[in-house]
Formats: sequence, C-alpha cells, structure tokens
Amino acid sequence: MTDLGRDRDVDLEAVAQLPSRLAAVRERLDATGRGDSVELLAVTKTRSAAVARAAFDLGLVDLGENYAQELEAKAAELRDAAELPDAGVRWHMIGGLQRNKVKKLAGAVWCWQSVDRESLVTEIARRDPGARILVQVRPSGERDAKAGCDLDAAPRLVELAHDAGLQVLGCMTVGPTDAAADPRPTFAATRSLVERLGLSVCSMGMSRDLEAAVSEGSTMVRIGTDLFGTRKYAR
Repeated sequence: MTDLGRDRDVDLEAVAQLPSRLAAVRERLDATGRGDSVELLAVTKTRSAAVARAAFDLGLVDLGENYAQELEAKAAELRDAAELPDAGVRWHMIGGLQRNKVKKLAGAVWCWQSVDRESLVTEIARRDPGARILVQVRPSGERDAKAGCDLDAAPRLVELAHDAGLQVLGCMTVGPTDAAADPRPTFAATRSLVERLGLSVCSMGMSRDLEAAVSEGSTMVRIGTDLFGTRKYAR
C-alpha cells in the first residue's frame, strides 16, 4: 500500500467504525427533511487508500481530497487494484490548488471544486477539456483564512469557464472558521449566488455545520471527521 504517512492502527479503527459513523451521518441528513436531495461527499484527506476503498464499498462513490499528492496517489492505488474498477470512484479536488498540479491530476479528478481564479480556469481547460468544476466563493469575508473568490467576482469567473468549454456545475464555500460564528449567512449568500447564476450544485457544509448548510440549501455536504474520526497527521 502507498505510504502516505498513515498510522495503520488508526486506519483499521476508521474502517471498523465507518458503517456506524455513516449511519449516524445519514440520520443527521434525514433529520433535516432533505436527506434524499443532498449528496454525501466523503473527505478522505490524510486517510489511506484502504479507508477510501472501505468508503467506496459502502456506496460512497464520491470521495474528496484536499491535497493534490494524496489524490494522485490514492487514485492510482485504487485504479491499480484488480478488484476495483477505476470508473467506480468519483474523485473531487476540494483543497487549494496550484496551477502546476493540474496536469498531474487531469483525468483522475471527476470534479474540481476549488476553482477560484482565472489562471486555474485556463489551466484546467487546457489540461482537462470539458471538465466539471465548481467556483469556490468566500462570502464570509475571512480573506486571510480561506481560498475563494469574492461573490461579485464569481459571475465573471463562471462566464470565463463557460467560454473555455468547462462544465460549471455550481459553487462551493467553506463556513466561518470561528466555531462561534453563525454559518447561515455565508451559506445563504452562496445559495443565492447559485440560483442567480442558474446553476444547480451548492457544495457547502461539513461535519460541524451540516444542518445549517442543508437548511440554507446545500446540495452536497463534505464530511470527513464524522465519517472517519479525528485525523492523525504524520509527524
């Protein structure tokens, strides 16, 4: 197995607990009254390919990665496994992306969720023609805390992406990093933008703010901790 700095015992525990954790997340989604209309993206950041495979086996075909190197390695490992057809996994790039990483990921990424500037649009259109993308926005005003373009810049970026032949599915955002802050205004602003642009996908909400995101119109939540437990980073 590819050595991505994981702790084997932690991965075994994550795999063993995944069925019950998944059931709990689905219960939370169902409790919102919109569970059937919200896609669940399993975020496998810092987890091994074995954990990603376990998620896939439970029907979680949409897997998200924050780091280009991890996505590339896990996609290759699962693709090379004789028992798992590559076509079954839909990888989403959800983390900050450098232009020089696009070439390596082209063909492996099913949806580029963190497109926030013109240079990325140009590079993705060049390396992965016709690719699916989401435009990442930052309506909360935390300019130093996260990536994303301003709300008023998003329409122009969507237009450029359309002109470049990309499939713009919708928008993505991250709630406030301050746990005490109400995430609903951020989510409401993103949903409003998606509707104004005539798009369909609204990727927002994570383990800590799933309910708030769904209540404001999320169509996809990105869940990591509540599916796989607290992450253990390599030292």
